[in-house]
Amino acid sequence: MSKLQDWLTERVDLGWVEDFMRSKVVPHHRHSYVYYSGGILLLLLGVQIITGTLLLAYYSPGEDTAFESIVNLVTKVPLGVYMRSVHSWSANIMVFFLFFHLFSILFYQGYRRPRELTWVGGFILLVLTLAFGFSGYLLPWNQLAVTATKVGTDSPGALGPIGAWVTILLRGGEDVTGITLGRFFALHVWGLPLLFFPLLALHLFLVQAQGMAVPPKIERKGEYSYLPFFPNVLYRDLAIWLVTLGLVITLAVVSPWTVGEKADLLAPTPERMKPEWFFLFLFQTLKLFPGNILGISGETVAMSLIILLILAAFLYPWIDRGAGEGKTPFLLRLAPYLALIYVIGMTLWGFLS
Repeated sequence: MSKLQDWLTERVDLGWVEDFMRSKVVPHHRHSYVYYSGGILLLLLGVQIITGTLLLAYYSPGEDTAFESIVNLVTKVPLGVYMRSVHSWSANIMVFFLFFHLFSILFYQGYRRPRELTWVGGFILLVLTLAFGFSGYLLPWNQLAVTATKVGTDSPGALGPIGAWVTILLRGGEDVTGITLGRFFALHVWGLPLLFFPLLALHLFLVQAQGMAVPPKIERKGEYSYLPFFPNVLYRDLAIWLVTLGLVITLAVVSPWTVGEKADLLAPTPERMKPEWFFLFLFQTLKLFPGNILGISGETVAMSLIILLILAAFLYPWIDRGAGEGKTPFLLRLAPYLALIYVIGMTLWGFLS
């Protein structure tokens, strides 16, 4: 091993990596557990890349081949059903930790100056991850996925001509067909990664350059210290990764992802159809609005309101300009908590209704 290390060092000197890891420090305080969510997200992203690549070896996109290739994968390929389940479960857990990461930053005002661009990049990464989930949901080409895609791609149409154009662009026509499947496959495998990974690299660079944010109250009182990343934080990260991997594999074995029934484009909408859990709070929000509000479609009002709220979240560092200085208005301090209660409440309502 010593000879191998000397051989590698002579050709590629990676001493700067060790120096960086030893010089990097992470704030340590009573809320520092939130910092480990970023490492969990990187682990789950790696699982997505590995399992997604393996699934591509057997998946055949096409209206007449997609569903059959999934059936072949889960019935004939050794461990194929578990590989697909690991991919699906890790994707869902990844979305959960993305929301956890987002709200923890909101609660501790980690978006405050000079980290505005870090927040913007992270928010776009969240949107792209949800787009990954939406585009990947159609790929098995089962009845539930096709119906959910019809509902999801119908929503932009409520925003007028531009929204209708977005619907046609996504579908490749007036309705969900095999062309839609091809577009979603290209988006899932090529389009979104081309946007996601450069932005992720920039986000990680900004985090390393600026360091981890400390909650303002703890920072003002000086109730924190620093831990060296290597070995203290790295070993904690590895332990958490091990637990996370165990959870993903356990879920994949205990509750394998179902295949469903092959899509029939002429079939009626299934009863009690619901989107994936991470879109459920938006789905329930749309159901709150009546069909007509002062002569305007209720769906148009709902979609416009949702877009305005998303834009407000995107620009939150500039809305809360007093963050970190104790000058945040009461309503802005309360907003993240109300948003979390709303998301959880509407999601539970969607599950139970």
